[in-house]
Amino acid sequence: METNNSKMIIDTHIHIWDTEQSSYNWLSGAPELLKRSYTIGELDTARKTAGIHAGVFVQADVQMEDSFHMLEVARNTDWIKGVVSWLPLADTQRTAKLLEERLLKDDYFVGVRHLIHDEKDPQWLLQPAVIESLKMLAAHNIPYDVVGVLPEHIETILNVAEQVPELRMVFDHLNAPPIGSGERYGRWGALMQEAAKNKTIYAKISGLGTVAGAGKFTPEQVTPYIEFILEYFGAGRCFCGGDWPVSLLARDYVDTWEVYKRTLSSLLPGEALEKVYAGNAIRFYDLKL
Repeated sequence: METNNSKMIIDTHIHIWDTEQSSYNWLSGAPELLKRSYTIGELDTARKTAGIHAGVFVQADVQMEDSFHMLEVARNTDWIKGVVSWLPLADTQRTAKLLEERLLKDDYFVGVRHLIHDEKDPQWLLQPAVIESLKMLAAHNIPYDVVGVLPEHIETILNVAEQVPELRMVFDHLNAPPIGSGERYGRWGALMQEAAKNKTIYAKISGLGTVAGAGKFTPEQVTPYIEFILEYFGAGRCFCGGDWPVSLLARDYVDTWEVYKRTLSSLLPGEALEKVYAGNAIRFYDLKL
């Protein structure tokens, strides 16, 4: 198994959850495999085999208990370098208080995300209070992770970028490209091309096993979509994430990274590959390695 030890690789999308710490309401409708607590210790052997040098936690619940749990675990896990937290963006006053009194003082706090794909309104981010909170993030140079699954989510981000032009954002899981249907590239592609014109918007190559569906997460299946993203966003605005443990629904951790590494190494020369593996993530999240 090739581990790419010569190149630093940062996994920018790792989840942990403790069902005794938080409620994780979405787990009630999740596959049985995910309906338990997941600890970072479970990943240690696999991440070494996969050649992963550093990692970033990403929120998995819409309450602060989940984020505080991740921050505490990060402080006690030497290879975890940052946490993308949840914040109550629809409550600007509470968001401001949490930032000033807690999060901005924590070296592991590197970004914010809300589970917008679970909201009925794909324009949830365009609420005036949320926009004010996003402006607050931009003022503190804190980036925002976009977990979109619909073309309408991309349209919303185009609108957010107009209203908060200084805010750096990244599309988690490439905003669900149509890998399963094989469409190339449809409305998703047209909107991602439009989004790529904005230099503050990045693309996270992650979660494609879940997006692709059973049996379709192979280098051959995902290469056209990753190549498309690299063409429009460029190697300077893309980085990678494993999406463990959700990724286990498609492949194990080592195999997941093998798909990404084979695909990316076939598409990019060495210097560009190093940017996608680590350099861009370090810059986007301002990681301290």
